[in-house]
Amino acid sequence: MIILKGHGRAFCAGGDVSLFFQKPGNWKIGANFLLKQYTLNYVMATYSKTQVSILNGIVMGGGAGASIHGRFRVATEKSVFAMPETELGHFPDVGASYFLSRLPGFFGEYAGLTGSRLDGVEMLACGLATHFVSSDKLPLLEQALVKVNTSDPDAISAIISCFSHIPNLKEESPCHKMKIINLCFSRRTIEEIISTLESEALDKKDEWISSTIQSLKKASPTSLKISLRSIREGRLQGVGSCLVREYQMACHVLRGEFSKDVLEGYRAIFIDRDRNPKWEPSRLELIRDDDVDRYFSKIDDEDWEDLKLPPRLDLPRYAIAKL
Repeated sequence: MIILKGHGRAFCAGGDVSLFFQKPGNWKIGANFLLKQYTLNYVMATYSKTQVSILNGIVMGGGAGASIHGRFRVATEKSVFAMPETELGHFPDVGASYFLSRLPGFFGEYAGLTGSRLDGVEMLACGLATHFVSSDKLPLLEQALVKVNTSDPDAISAIISCFSHIPNLKEESPCHKMKIINLCFSRRTIEEIISTLESEALDKKDEWISSTIQSLKKASPTSLKISLRSIREGRLQGVGSCLVREYQMACHVLRGEFSKDVLEGYRAIFIDRDRNPKWEPSRLELIRDDDVDRYFSKIDDEDWEDLKLPPRLDLPRYAIAKL
């Protein structure tokens, strides 16, 4: 088996996005990085050996891609999950349109569009984690896994279960809000999602609704639109098809032909740190359907190629199901 864990206080806080912007205008540097990253995500999702990811800390962006696709994901009281890409002018990638779209109801749309942070108990409740183990038990868990030396998923799951328990969700957890999440985030468009949330806010004085609306209104309008469509398409696609499509979308984002929001998000969060991005287009109504369509089209560059995923042979049944 493979035991994957972070070095330090994070499991993995995501990809080094500075790689994309070291040479402005050379989008192919970022594309080459993503090609390798998405290929790794696919190999992890379809790997014949059992992967146990110990998520004892931050799990964001690329960190989710390196773990959620694996067979077992162990959360702790220190786990913090988020896909915060819409506030960076990007979209949830690394196969997120596959795993977010398979969360209960429309929780994946909620998590992917708002970038909401989830703790370890919430990760377990929604299915992002398969087990919850207190961090002080992790050394013993690792020892037990190493000692058993098996690739049998049932045996590995049984060992993890010996150290795991199911804690209670906090009272204000979004996992308790499934009724309103399904009502609002099942809507066809971002505009309809926001207007339904605003209608609910009039009827209910709920801090969670207000903060959810604010999160959506702070995000890049372009990112919101392409992210919603990506997650919706992911509901009907296997993990490989999701990654191939996301690579195409990411290349459009990096090229910045329609919107340069990813550069602006990077500036606002990582360079100037004013957290006050000036998105362009600045409003949802300025983005037409055909503007969104272009992110789902082939790249107009004679040297560009689709993501070509490696052939996978003799896959275990659970991996075949992902295809």
